[in-house]
Amino acid sequence: MVAGRGRRAGSGAARAAAADPDRIPGRIIDAALALIAAQGWRNVSLAAVASEAGLPILQVYRLFSSKTAILRGLFRRVDEAVLAAPLDAEAGERPRDRVFDLLMRRFDALRPYRPALETLRRDLPGDPLTALALGAALLCSMRLMLEAAGIASNGIGGAISVKLTAAAYLAAAQVWARDESPDLAPTMAALDRRLRGIERWLTSGARSSRGREEAEA
Repeated sequence: MVAGRGRRAGSGAARAAAADPDRIPGRIIDAALALIAAQGWRNVSLAAVASEAGLPILQVYRLFSSKTAILRGLFRRVDEAVLAAPLDAEAGERPRDRVFDLLMRRFDALRPYRPALETLRRDLPGDPLTALALGAALLCSMRLMLEAAGIASNGIGGAISVKLTAAAYLAAAQVWARDESPDLAPTMAALDRRLRGIERWLTSGARSSRGREEAEA
């Protein structure tokens, strides 16, 4: 059982975490995802996550006050993985292509967590409050993706672009969840098709972002 492994390895994990406190949030996220994949969202508690991570529950609570907060931590981890490398945009590249590259990076970063994400996809409709909270977190991530792609996310137009991008991403994620191909070609095709449908919003946002930068220069 997953939790049993956590109890047996607890003392060693706690010593490792104490030696490198920067790794503690990641240890907690990994423990939670392993439990979610094995036991389902509803059956996981902070106490179980603490046991799996080999940490005192108070230490877990200080960093993540709820299971939902742990999932928001996963979103942040993925955001950081996507933005770790500069976006290698070519001159004259369309804004849609930049967004495509960033969102495909997200799918690559999420690949290790597919079992837990599949469980969440199945379980979260029964937990609407958590689903709403994660929806808000997704919009924050999509806003960050647009900004990284040089597309304005402020104002009414920006808000619409963020929501349309999130919808395109979620539609492609449905394909990704079933995509076993080595190159994720079906996922890429679905994402490209969805982004083409909102391209005018992305292009308009890119022009707004350039205009703002020129005005500030």
